[in-house]
Amino acid sequence: MIKQGILLCGVLAGLAGCADVQPWERGNLAKPQMAIDADPLQSAIRQHNYSSREAASAAGSAQGGGCGCN
Repeated sequence: MIKQGILLCGVLAGLAGCADVQPWERGNLAKPQMAIDADPLQSAIRQHNYSSREAASAAGSAQGGGCGCN
């Protein structure tokens, strides 16, 4: 009986967090801090640097030496 009560409370608490978001409210949820990649340009530069250094070990798709001139 106690386990069922705890389970019911857990399900009700989980359902309380579900809500329909209207299209005009979605801008409030789309904050830059919540993006998967907060700074895509910096990530691209880091990936380029990493791939140019690690090209000899075939870690990336880049080919060439460690000079960064692929």
